Amino acid sequence: MNKLKERWGIDSNFQLALIFIVFAITGSASAWLSKPFSIWLGITKEDLGYWFTPVRLILIFPIYQVLLVLIGFIFGQFTFFWAFEKKMLKRMGLGFFFKE
Repeated sequence: MNKLKERWGIDSNFQLALIFIVFAITGSASAWLSKPFSIWLGITKEDLGYWFTPVRLILIFPIYQVLLVLIGFIFGQFTFFWAFEKKMLKRMGLGFFFKE
């Protein structure tokens, strides 16, 4: 755990626990929210067949990104998760969203 704390630049085990909790809540919430969101968009298994699962996974991605920052904010870890988001999106080639 010390390597992870050092890599992420955090000091306490409490902060590490909060970060793990935020990741857990965000993953579950984004998966849960993808169903009503796909219904709202009119994406159904009957229409897409075996493409339904990949489309829904793609749909989960932006929901996850937004929820990660929001839930991180609620748990008082906004700074960590905002930096985490920017780093991840830059690695995916979407760094143009963030001007330095």
